[in-house]
Amino acid sequence: MAKVKKKKDTKSKKDASRKPPTPLRDVLRVPEGERVNLGSYPADATPAGPTDKAAGLLATARMGERLADLQERLHAASTAGDRRRVLLVLQGMDTSGKGGTVKHVIGQFNPSGCRIRAFKAPTPEELSHPFLWRITQALPVPGEIGIFDRSHYEDVLIARVRELVPPSDLGRRYGRINQFEQSLADDGVTVIKCFLHISYEQQRRRLLERLDNPDKHWKFNPGDIEERALWPAYQEAYEIALERCSTAHAPWFVIPADRKWYRNWAISSLLLEHLTALDPQYPKADFDVTAARELLAGEGAA
Repeated sequence: MAKVKKKKDTKSKKDASRKPPTPLRDVLRVPEGERVNLGSYPADATPAGPTDKAAGLLATARMGERLADLQERLHAASTAGDRRRVLLVLQGMDTSGKGGTVKHVIGQFNPSGCRIRAFKAPTPEELSHPFLWRITQALPVPGEIGIFDRSHYEDVLIARVRELVPPSDLGRRYGRINQFEQSLADDGVTVIKCFLHISYEQQRRRLLERLDNPDKHWKFNPGDIEERALWPAYQEAYEIALERCSTAHAPWFVIPADRKWYRNWAISSLLLEHLTALDPQYPKADFDVTAARELLAGEGAA
């Protein structure tokens, strides 16, 4: 009897030790209300990630089928009145990989179900409206996955660094952004905000790679060198935005982005976790399936 009991105890201890892995959204999430020091986030880290690049590429590729299936279900559910959709916000310094994320991560989805918008400097028309106006024009509709390459956060990032608006107006914008994102969540939008965290030295290497390759010269802007001189100011601006605008309904995730493979794996994983949590379902047929089948079968017999 003693031996049997010992086996049961051993088994129960093993089962207790098999805890499910912590969701990546809990690992990378910026805690609400806490101060942010980007210096404490290593840009070359791989938290909760695969062991190496080869494993990361394989794991990302394997997520493709599941992501595509969930996207199709999200779209299908919208045809029956489900208003839910997803908005992926990508922010980061130049060369952090916003465009690469769109290419390698969003490329796993059906493009017809995605709404991609890259926000540049505002046009005169956009400047004539409140700063959130141009954002509302680009939001995904029910059933879609929207991707913002830069976003409304430019209006508290470059606006702060370049002193484009009075300090009093700038301070109010954080609250307006939080209210805006709360309204999105209330309307069925799952907001996934990713800060692609690249190091100063890695940015230099990537800019040099562009200069060394004539085919990449079109991507280089001499102004990028001037912007690097403002690196500390931009880091501070990001820290403030992450602190003030990481909320329960729209949290920020810090994505170490020095390693491209990890960046792509992490964002793919976050999308998969959020879509799985939504669990969209195919709608039931609103017609007589049996009657439709009999009609088609009858055509073949005629």
